[in-house]
Amino acid sequence: MDTPPSPAGARLLLGPLLRHVGETTATVWVQTSRPAQVEVLGCRASTFTVREQHYALVEVSGLEPGSAMSYQVHLDEQLAWPPPGSPWPDSRIRTRGSGAPVRVVFGSCRRAKPDDPRSAAAVGADALDLYADRMATTAPRDWPDVLLLLGDQVYADDPTPQTRRWMDSRRDTTVAPGHEVVDFTEYVHLYLESWSDPQLRWLMSTVPTAMIFDDHDVRDDWNTSAAWRARITAQPWWSERISGALASYWVYQHIGNLSPQQRDADPTWRAVADARGDAWPVLRKMADAADGDLGAIWWSFRWDIDGVRLIVLDTRSGRRLTEGRRAILDDDEFAWAERAVSEDAHQAAHVLVGSSLPWLLAPAIHDVQSANAAACARGSALGERIRQALDLEHWAAFDDSFHRLATLLRRVAAAPHAPATISVLSGDVHHSYVARADVEGSAVYQLVSSPVHHRVPRYATVAMRVAWWGPLAAAVRSVVRRFGVADPTLSWRLLRGPVFGNAVAALTFSDRSAELIFERSGPSGQLEPVSRIELAGLSNDLSKTGSNSKAGE
Repeated sequence: MDTPPSPAGARLLLGPLLRHVGETTATVWVQTSRPAQVEVLGCRASTFTVREQHYALVEVSGLEPGSAMSYQVHLDEQLAWPPPGSPWPDSRIRTRGSGAPVRVVFGSCRRAKPDDPRSAAAVGADALDLYADRMATTAPRDWPDVLLLLGDQVYADDPTPQTRRWMDSRRDTTVAPGHEVVDFTEYVHLYLESWSDPQLRWLMSTVPTAMIFDDHDVRDDWNTSAAWRARITAQPWWSERISGALASYWVYQHIGNLSPQQRDADPTWRAVADARGDAWPVLRKMADAADGDLGAIWWSFRWDIDGVRLIVLDTRSGRRLTEGRRAILDDDEFAWAERAVSEDAHQAAHVLVGSSLPWLLAPAIHDVQSANAAACARGSALGERIRQALDLEHWAAFDDSFHRLATLLRRVAAAPHAPATISVLSGDVHHSYVARADVEGSAVYQLVSSPVHHRVPRYATVAMRVAWWGPLAAAVRSVVRRFGVADPTLSWRLLRGPVFGNAVAALTFSDRSAELIFERSGPSGQLEPVSRIELAGLSNDLSKTGSNSKAGE
């Protein structure tokens, strides 16, 4: 829903998106139809241009800690948001420091809505749309403090039918890569399609939103292995595709994850802000560097939310893929993550680690991935084909990284005055669940919520249920041991799930207590709670939790 043009002709194409919020500052992102001066609460920013598209980040400053304030967006001094006759509540900025309970909503894998009614019915209702519908009827004090989107915000390799038709109208889709995104302009189309829903647009205008990519934001199985990269980088269309992917990710997702201080220190942001005319050469240079040099760009980030520490990791772009030395994060970025999680951890009541890919999978799947990685390291061509065919590229396929994260979380959980809970938040796998690691000290969890809006075939739901079955886990473990695969140094159990269907998860933190609820799109057209669990204060005796599978048995 474009807003009406101002007399100067500028329209709000997308946004406002409320991004990083601190105690006295807030970042508001917009996309406009033409260059404009953007104003929010008396703070102004000029748009910057990328390939004839126009964007602005307005840094709202001088706010009071723990305050709530309605806001509007003006383009060239003309009201652009909210649109006339909007049925939605005022968009609000609520700063940190209120001392109220902290609420974090998270999910992943959100496909845009197809225009074909049969396809739309097969995918089902969008869980975030339903969440926004309900949120609009509740008191602002009960609204979430963070919306965390954990990957596949757009599907560059599998667009909607209407986007395929649009692609047909602008280029020859009978040649590779066919109906896949090829450049920045087509990525712009995906974001406009995905984020223009009235419900989502209002939700993201009033809940601070953090984001990290996963593979479909770029291409299915992105950076699975060195063999995958060698094959894909040889394609003549790949260079423009990866440049468009990373440049658009920087514009639409990454730059709003940063605090004002981090953004001011970011050389790409400074270069874009200083660019005269089109900033595409700056972003193309950044994208090429990010794709070719592990340390060139860090996409990971940290937010502090009134006693809740959130560290979000890039588990896709910064992978080291050399067989025998594979790592899901390069050493420098992993060292940063270790510091971000552990330094002054006693000051955080709860620690959240965002990873688009689950750290703790169903034990049988974990062992299959570990065994496959070992085979590929020995040079097995069959193992590589299986890895790419079955997407065997989660933390379990990066053994050193899996155990490095386990060591970190163990250490923090066992420290004096440790946080009450430590949770890894993930998506990707198209089912939702809660698993608990068997560690001493504070509770360590894997919390997965996926998908927000995506069709899951019946066979996949059956396979995922079976994968969590204890006897199967034991049988697979027995087999992989015979191939010389060592047992993981960590065991874990399933506490809730698996839950299937379009869903979101909501965490509520109050002092040192924590609660998680999964809600799923129901046939009534509303969200329906399907599972609830108290995360803080659970007994360390996991045998009493009613779990049904354990890794390492």
